[in-house]
Amino acid sequence: MKIPFLPQRRTVLKRMVQYTLAGVFALSAPLTGSLLQSSEAQTKTTGFKSKVINLAYQTSGDIVKARKSVEPRFKALGVTVNWVGPFPAGPQLIEAMNAGRVDIGTVGETPPIFAQAAGITEVVYIAGRRPSKGLNQGIVVRANSPIKKLADIKGKKVAFQRGSNAHYLLAKALKEVGLKISDVQVVGLTPSEARDAFIQNKVEVWVAGDPFLALVEKSIPIRNLRNAGGINTLGGFYIARRKFVSENQELVRVFLDEADKVGEWADKNPSEAAKALAGEVKLDPSVLEVVSRRTVRRLRSLTPSIIAEQQQVADFYFQEKIIPRKVNIRDAVPPSDTLRAIIPQRLARN
Repeated sequence: MKIPFLPQRRTVLKRMVQYTLAGVFALSAPLTGSLLQSSEAQTKTTGFKSKVINLAYQTSGDIVKARKSVEPRFKALGVTVNWVGPFPAGPQLIEAMNAGRVDIGTVGETPPIFAQAAGITEVVYIAGRRPSKGLNQGIVVRANSPIKKLADIKGKKVAFQRGSNAHYLLAKALKEVGLKISDVQVVGLTPSEARDAFIQNKVEVWVAGDPFLALVEKSIPIRNLRNAGGINTLGGFYIARRKFVSENQELVRVFLDEADKVGEWADKNPSEAAKALAGEVKLDPSVLEVVSRRTVRRLRSLTPSIIAEQQQVADFYFQEKIIPRKVNIRDAVPPSDTLRAIIPQRLARN
C-alpha cells in the first residue's frame, strides 16, 4: 500500500531551505515532529514493537522497492510494509520523517546536515552507501551555451534543490574557482522542476543528478562543466527515525540486510536492475542502464572514518555560512551498542 505524502502548511522543509545564501541566518526554535502512533504496536515483541514499517522512496527510484525483497522478511515477522512517497528529494523525505510519517529512507550527504542545523533531532544515521566515482552528477549547460568553464557561471541563474547533494557539489565546485554560491542567482527547485526549467531555457545552468541527468543527455546536447568526482564521495546514507530505531532494532537490521543484498544483486546485474526500475520511474531501461554509473548500491557500516568525513562536509557548510550553526554529526548517530544491534553480519564483515 502506498501512503501519499501530504505537505503540512508550515513545513520543516521550508525551515531547512530558507537560509539565505549571503551568510545571514535566523534560527527558529528547535523543531520536533509528532510520532506516527498508528505504526507503533503496544504489544511487546522480542526485538521490535512496531507492526508497521514505513519506508520512503524518491522520484529517482528505489531498487529495494522495485525488487519487493523486504516484504517477505517482514511478513514472516508479522510486520506490514508501507512504501511512502515518492519524495522529490532528500529534504522532503526528512521533513516527513521528522513528522513521523517515515521510519527509514535513503538520502545523500547534505539533507541530514541541514536537518541538524535546523534543530531536528529525530533523524539518525543507520548505515552508509558506498560511493560512486561522481559521474552521476554534474553542473551542466547546453552545448551551444556561451558558458565554457565553471567560472563563467558567475551572475547566472543556477537551478538545483537546496539542501541536497547538488547544493554541496555547487558550493565546493565554485570554491575551486574562487567563487561562492552568493556569486550566482540561485533558483531553488526540486530535481524534476530544475530539469524542466533547464530544458525550457528558463535557467542557464543546472546542477543535475541521475536519472534526470541521464534522461536529458539522451534528449539534448549538453556540456558538463564539473562532475562530482572528488566532491560527493560519501555515497549517501540510510537514515531512520530515532525512536523507531531504539524500539525496533531487529526490524532495522532486517531491512539493512535485505537492502544490501539487493544492492549487491543490482551491482552485478545492471541491465536487470534497470528493467526492474523502469516501470517504477517511467523511464526507458536504456536510460536507466546509464544510471548504473550513479552509485554502487551496496551498504557499509558507520565507521569512525565515514562519520569523520561527513563531519568535514558539515564543517564546510558552516564555514561557508550556508548553514547557521556548527553541527556535531555524532549527535545524529545511535549509540555504539545500538549500531552493533542493527548492523547485519554481512555489513559487519565488510
